[in-house]
Amino acid sequence: MPPVLERTVHPKANRIYLDIPEELGGYTFRVVMIPVGREEPKNYDFTDLAGKLHWSGDAVAEQRRLRDEW
Repeated sequence: MPPVLERTVHPKANRIYLDIPEELGGYTFRVVMIPVGREEPKNYDFTDLAGKLHWSGDAVAEQRRLRDEW
């Protein structure tokens, strides 16, 4: 009797892919799907990357100066 294999897989685009070990290549398998949980969407926190620039210059003049360098 071959060993029983258990895998936890995460579907991608509603498809599940399984790799069968070579030594079990000649067997027929029965697949039973048991949902173990729902993956919650990740809410990213960018507060450590966001900030505010304090600048007292003229933004349009600076843009023109940088553009004229090209």
